[in-house]
Amino acid sequence: MSQPPAWLENLRWRGLSETQRFLLLAIFIGIFVGLLIVCFHITIDYVSWVTLGLPVGSNRLATAFAPMIGAALSGFLVLTVFRAARGSGVNHTKSALYVSNGYVPPSAVVGKFLACSLAIGTGNSLGPEDPALHMGAGTASLLGRLLRIGRENMRSVASVGAAAGLAAAFNTPITAVLFVIEEVIGAWNTAVMGSTVLSAVSAVVVARWFLGNEPLFRVPEFELTHPSELLIYAGIGLVGGILASVFVRGIVRFRRWLDAKPRWFRYAAPALGGLLTGCIGLLYAPVLGAGYGAVDSALHDQFPWEMLLTLGIVKILVTWICFSAGTPGGMFAPTLFIGAMIGGGLGGLAHLYWPLETSSTNAYVLVGMGTFFAGVFRAPMTSIFMVFEVSATYVIIVPVMIANTIAYLVSRQFQPVPFFGLLARMEGLELPSLEEQREARPLRVEDAMRAQVLPKFSDRAPVSAALAALNSNGSPFGLIVRNDGKFSLVEEEKLRFATEVGNGAKEISIAFSLQPVPRIYPDMLLEAALKQFGPHQVLPVFNRADSDQALGTLHIDDVFHTYGVSPGRKASWAEPEPAKLEEKAE
Repeated sequence: MSQPPAWLENLRWRGLSETQRFLLLAIFIGIFVGLLIVCFHITIDYVSWVTLGLPVGSNRLATAFAPMIGAALSGFLVLTVFRAARGSGVNHTKSALYVSNGYVPPSAVVGKFLACSLAIGTGNSLGPEDPALHMGAGTASLLGRLLRIGRENMRSVASVGAAAGLAAAFNTPITAVLFVIEEVIGAWNTAVMGSTVLSAVSAVVVARWFLGNEPLFRVPEFELTHPSELLIYAGIGLVGGILASVFVRGIVRFRRWLDAKPRWFRYAAPALGGLLTGCIGLLYAPVLGAGYGAVDSALHDQFPWEMLLTLGIVKILVTWICFSAGTPGGMFAPTLFIGAMIGGGLGGLAHLYWPLETSSTNAYVLVGMGTFFAGVFRAPMTSIFMVFEVSATYVIIVPVMIANTIAYLVSRQFQPVPFFGLLARMEGLELPSLEEQREARPLRVEDAMRAQVLPKFSDRAPVSAALAALNSNGSPFGLIVRNDGKFSLVEEEKLRFATEVGNGAKEISIAFSLQPVPRIYPDMLLEAALKQFGPHQVLPVFNRADSDQALGTLHIDDVFHTYGVSPGRKASWAEPEPAKLEEKAE
């Protein structure tokens, strides 16, 4: 087995633990990924400037054919040269975490960089965030292998890099961390939380150093005009949830339709999709590319409400075409664009009829962004913090929470499987998600415990007195208070046996070898309680409101049966051992 690098050995000599070394590595991952994403942004802007010109749409010939050329080239790259770069970057990263032990092929990083720069830069309706997440995961995976980090850390390193890539691309570290937890890791994993935060912050610092400290959008000040305005935000959430379901179903149907076509058509599909996008762009240039410039204009009331709604609907169409055709790129930017335009359009329409109770359209644009995001990706926490991080104001929080929650619930009702889950299944993968954990109620001690009265005795009480008390209560167990204040559990059968062999007058502490039992509670996770059994077969369950009161018992066999597993043997009360009891009787 090859030896770790000398500098890594030096870190060990300096007394750094494995966890500390991984946290240090997370910072370096953030720096390297931040530099990569800066180059990615610059390349996209350069390709856009060369092919489409400034402003976008001013050169009509380029607008019509540049998306086709870019989509054809990028599609060829991912279909022939860089196959690892094909498909959803989120699902590839999640697959690396749960299937490939953190391995992301380096070719995926190169392929995503080249193909997505061409596709997005030439005006195809896709975004850079999903590819940036994938490239971050691939870069982190490469660094982890070069430094030969441990197996468990190697599994986590892809998610650390993913957070860095998304944070640098979106300039929002909190949103990046939450999205990686909700969508990539699929669980609230405290073990990787610190490293994920460090990598995201490091990447954002690097990105802001080179690209400037300006936020993604210039958000003007606004305020909640009237409490009744919250009803309009609720309406935006309802419409956003329905449209999100339609949007996802449309992509899935287009994808399935394309998969049913001959193989040659899959190679032609990106070019055809690019040509359609270019033709539509001749009429509606703002829908080309990521579209963040148009979102910024909408935030400053530069579009009438009719145009906002039109752009939102047209963006849905061109995103269906580009993404379903297999053109490489992400869904973050189109989702935010669609939500912003639909939210702003509905807000402008409401302002037309209720001018005194409503604010300007910029607030509705922001809320719409979060609403559609929550409906499509089913990441409600991420969507709320994303809007807050972009706007940097608390005023928007309540409207966002109302609208996003409604959109999330409505979308779940119409489309039970989340967007990335659908894509994964189409690729033959079954990957976990945080939404599955929300649906599945975890098993707790109260699901397996036996509620019963446990009489309590001092360890100085006579065995016969304890037996009589148990018989009068009909309880099979008694709770013994030791002289050190800890509790032990004794079975009625053992008390009876001790009495029969002549130990009835003895104190319980003398007649038995009393072993302390751990404390478990009804609300404790059953998985955590299982680890507490040790040599015991039965544990008392205590009341959190009164820690000296036992509410019942938890039997090891009952735990197995609750999980649907047969223990394979009949559980027996192992304490005290009969040999020790007979020895004391003598």
